[in-house]
Amino acid sequence: MTRYLISFDDGAMTFPDEDLPDVAKAAHDVVQQAQDAGVWVFGGGVESQRASVVATDRRVTDGPYPETKAVLGGFAIVDVSSREEALDWAAKIAFACRCAQEVRELLPDPTV
Repeated sequence: MTRYLISFDDGAMTFPDEDLPDVAKAAHDVVQQAQDAGVWVFGGGVESQRASVVATDRRVTDGPYPETKAVLGGFAIVDVSSREEALDWAAKIAFACRCAQEVRELLPDPTV
């Protein structure tokens, strides 16, 4: 099994405010499906207004790097048997959240 990060940018979910209850229900339903299928690892929305960057010298600055155009808005990590299966889950999440999803394979845990 391989873990994949499925994510979307902050601001990508553009739908009328009155649709939020339906989108939230659809998103929770997809999470439940992934949990029932045994592929859900972890996920959630990201509060981008409180981002901080900690440098190697321990200096803390507010916000992501100034040159960053896209900021993470939410993510899911799934553990599946193939990239195609990860893409299928991303499609379900995209439909539920009404926004495109990016899919990236996570590196395996290092052996100790």
